[in-house]
Amino acid sequence: MAHTPFQVEILTPDGSVFDDAVEMVSTRTTVGEIGVLANHAPLLAMLEPTELRLYVGEGEPLRFAQSEGYIQVGGNRAMLLVAEMHRPSELDAGALRERLGELERELAGAERDGEWRGAALREQRRLQAFLRVAERPAAAR
Repeated sequence: MAHTPFQVEILTPDGSVFDDAVEMVSTRTTVGEIGVLANHAPLLAMLEPTELRLYVGEGEPLRFAQSEGYIQVGGNRAMLLVAEMHRPSELDAGALRERLGELERELAGAERDGEWRGAALREQRRLQAFLRVAERPAAAR
């Protein structure tokens, strides 16, 4: 079943990652999963690290590893502002797994202040989300 396309733009500090029409955006906000279709009600939400899926047509969706950021929907457009966005092919699962292990050892063994711990837990969520995207089997892509 085809849906009406609408414009989606994704921006990172490095510039534009995507700017085209899609039929649906699927992502995760701080309050849960969300799917955005054309003519969605206005929305402003914080994004969590996850797999972002852009449905451009009947085929497989475009997949990205998305870090924290924001989504704004209005006027039949969606804009995502995120710190990082990577295609699965750009991710190194081994390096992500290694960094995640290091971070988990630091979290378990260190008595650090709340600010450091909060930043480390956010980094842990980002690494876990990116690793899930990197390890997803090709058939599920």
